[in-house]
Amino acid sequence: MKFATALHNAKQVIAVLNEENNSILPLNDAEEKKSGRRPFPDDMIQCIEMGSDFIEGAKEVAIWAKENSDCFVNLEEVQLIAPIPKPKKNIFCVGKNYEEHAIEMGSKDDIPEHVMVFTKAPTTVIGPKETIPLHSDVTEQLDYEGELCVVIGKKGKAIPQDKALEYVFGYTILNDITARDLQTRHKQFFIGKSLDGSGPLGPVIVEKSAIPDPNNLDISTKVNGEVRQSSNTKHFIFPIEEVISVLSAGMTLEPGDLIATGTPAGVGKGYKPARFLRDGDVIEIEVEGIGVLHNTVGKD
Repeated sequence: MKFATALHNAKQVIAVLNEENNSILPLNDAEEKKSGRRPFPDDMIQCIEMGSDFIEGAKEVAIWAKENSDCFVNLEEVQLIAPIPKPKKNIFCVGKNYEEHAIEMGSKDDIPEHVMVFTKAPTTVIGPKETIPLHSDVTEQLDYEGELCVVIGKKGKAIPQDKALEYVFGYTILNDITARDLQTRHKQFFIGKSLDGSGPLGPVIVEKSAIPDPNNLDISTKVNGEVRQSSNTKHFIFPIEEVISVLSAGMTLEPGDLIATGTPAGVGKGYKPARFLRDGDVIEIEVEGIGVLHNTVGKD
């Protein structure tokens, strides 16, 4: 299943995306018609915290709704927002997790030997089709980074690699928008990675059972229809299991935590001359099995 957070009739709802008929199934509304109950929170993190009760409940009502088409709402009548609009923590981000990207940002000497992690502030998150602020007052080097993003499903610490995927709820897409000049000026990642609106997320979270091997997914980024990034997560230096294990070694991971897994080669800074984002640029990031995250860059 593909889970979405949407605005419908001015209310936030948790829904299942139905791509076949270009609609969503608001879970509580459908369950109310089915049983008279509204058992699902209207917040994705709270749904994730329900664990298997949420997954099984959503499956049951989705199967029932197939014979009750009036439960579905056309996508034109709703606004999909970030599936987790307000993360409780900073977003964990893996740096230089593809060799070719590490090289384009420096040289072979920049290929990391250990998992490299930085974070983005929760206030970076915006949803699909929302405008990415150009932030022309603070940066002249705004860049894109298409990434597979892991959504943690249950609390864990000191998670062994062979158990790591058991702690995953699902997968989504993150655009790790970066102000390269701020990154260089401050000699660290946080400020350049944390401008407001610099974390487009979505359009959905795909439940993990639909993606048996997240370390083998095609990923691509287009800017104005031109393919800039094209790779596969099989080229990770550090697979998802290792990333989760390293992060959790002395730090507790919790439901709803987001882990961006790194970006392939082809970022704007990697071109010669560099190709940074400009007003009106359209960015489309596609990850196999998840969908396309679409955003446009606009002036503040």
